[in-house]
Amino acid sequence: MINKSKFIVFEGIDGAGKTTQINLLAAALSKHNIACSVTAEPTTLPSGKLLRQALAGEIPTTAMEMAEMFARDRVNHNVDKEQGIEKQLSDGITVISDRYYYSSLAYQGAELGFDAVSALNLENPDIRTPDLCVFLDLTPEKSLERIGARVDVPREIYENYEYLEKTRKMFFDVFERLKQRGEKIVIIDASGSVDDIAARIFDAVIQIF
Repeated sequence: MINKSKFIVFEGIDGAGKTTQINLLAAALSKHNIACSVTAEPTTLPSGKLLRQALAGEIPTTAMEMAEMFARDRVNHNVDKEQGIEKQLSDGITVISDRYYYSSLAYQGAELGFDAVSALNLENPDIRTPDLCVFLDLTPEKSLERIGARVDVPREIYENYEYLEKTRKMFFDVFERLKQRGEKIVIIDASGSVDDIAARIFDAVIQIF
């Protein structure tokens, strides 16, 4: 039915259900004979492993250093010759990523300002613009409720109410700016049932093929 690969990104504050919905979307697209590859940021590449240590608070970093680490890992995510986004797309495989530069613009942008983080990402020719960003919207209260229910999952430095609230607002500011640049972004309420959310996501995604 469809033969052109697409690059789709999922965003949302922690606890929004990105992992569940990404897997459901990949399965739904596969039923329509669309080959999919699921990936995430930070990556499993060396740059991503170092970044995970910083996120866990094991490596002291400034906000700018963190933004630069994310951008470096994002470039590698795109250009890696074996598992990079460009390689997958050129092979006709649709790529679905859990987080991308929208997170950097929201999380580090909240501290550094939009322009500083934008320069590291939107102006980098090695960082591809997605065909679609799906934002799963959740309140900070619901986010912390879901995070608290997780078992044996380490907390990250960004998982507190004040930061989640600030970041959610920043995401919406980022989306307004990027829509003016022509980016396609869909916002979906993530507080409903899993099946209902999945159906709305599929309806939005299938339109870009």
